[in-house]
Amino acid sequence: MSANGSLIAGLPMYDPPELRAIVDAWWEALALAFRAEGIAGVPDRLDRSLPLDALWGSPDLLLTQTCGYPLFGSHADRLAYVATPRYAADGCAGADYCSWIVVNAGSTARSVDDLRGTRCSISARISHSGYNALRGLIAPLATDGRFFGSISLSGGHAESLAQLACGEVDVAAIDCITYALLGRCRPEVVAATRVIGRTMSAPGLPYATRIDAAPDLVRRLRAGLARAFNDPALRPLREALLIDGLDVLNPAAYGCMAELENEARQRRYVELD
Repeated sequence: MSANGSLIAGLPMYDPPELRAIVDAWWEALALAFRAEGIAGVPDRLDRSLPLDALWGSPDLLLTQTCGYPLFGSHADRLAYVATPRYAADGCAGADYCSWIVVNAGSTARSVDDLRGTRCSISARISHSGYNALRGLIAPLATDGRFFGSISLSGGHAESLAQLACGEVDVAAIDCITYALLGRCRPEVVAATRVIGRTMSAPGLPYATRIDAAPDLVRRLRAGLARAFNDPALRPLREALLIDGLDVLNPAAYGCMAELENEARQRRYVELD
């Protein structure tokens, strides 16, 4: 715990600048709910100063939202699963989501097969939606481990979408929730793109805490989340963020992400590695 007695929290996954006032209000509601469950040291504000690796590896972490791919992969020794929010966006079903295969609106591509030799943007190599799911989709189509003409790393879905809109790249896999949220706050960018396909569905982006969190803290976090998710007064906030419910999944449900990774490697698809 930090010197002032507070833990830290960050919700970096669906937090574009245009929505930060709403994300902050949602955190304030969550913080009240956690305090009502007897959790000590709940921070008043989200920490946006830390890069993801530092946030997810912090010994003072109370709650974050992460991607299931690193949670049960590269960051499995740092983070512990808490729960999975559901979202009301096209491409979501229950707790599952997918990525849209997105091209510039003026592209002649009509299917994934048409993308051979094009310029691909990936958000991050720890991202399921922007990287791992795309790799799984493309692997059966690759020849000698390659399919695209070039691969570039954008740093985020919003950045990949901006690159598509201005024609810097030809294709990217965009998290369907991000695509829906940016459709609300950056409609001109989304209007400059077009969806031509989708990846397989997988469990959505989970809430997590530090790996050494006591079971009682995890229980209280889940109770606090349920309190906020079920509060009718908070419905406008939830709807503004497309939040539709909460599930506590069997962590084995996220195993499909590692299976996709393994299948791509068995096919010797190395282009995105």
